[in-house]
Amino acid sequence: MPANDNRVLVYDGHCHLCSGWVRFFERHPVQPPFLLIPMQSPPGRDLLARYGIDPDDPSTFLVLNRGQAFTASDAVIEVITVVGGVWRFARAAHLVPRTWRDAMYRVLARNRYRWFGRRQTCYLPKKT
Repeated sequence: MPANDNRVLVYDGHCHLCSGWVRFFERHPVQPPFLLIPMQSPPGRDLLARYGIDPDDPSTFLVLNRGQAFTASDAVIEVITVVGGVWRFARAAHLVPRTWRDAMYRVLARNRYRWFGRRQTCYLPKKT
């Protein structure tokens, strides 16, 4: 299990949008890097359950960053801003009330397979 000072991203390995972000992090690594774990794996399922997310029907993904846990729109903002550079401006999304951001996130999460497609196999990050 990851230490508290690590960055962890538990993502949907069947979702094209989610696996696209994982590929983005493979091309644009951050320091310290994210440990990229598909939610379909035993460690991913364990982490989801540990943070109160149903691993059989996940409504969100999970980001752990230096001892803090983020889900839904907060996870999106966190994972984008750690890239740095111009991506830090995504933090301005916190100006939008969380209830609105999370409502938009839920619409995207519910429709992710319909809008972006579903992979036949779980996307696994390349080993470095």
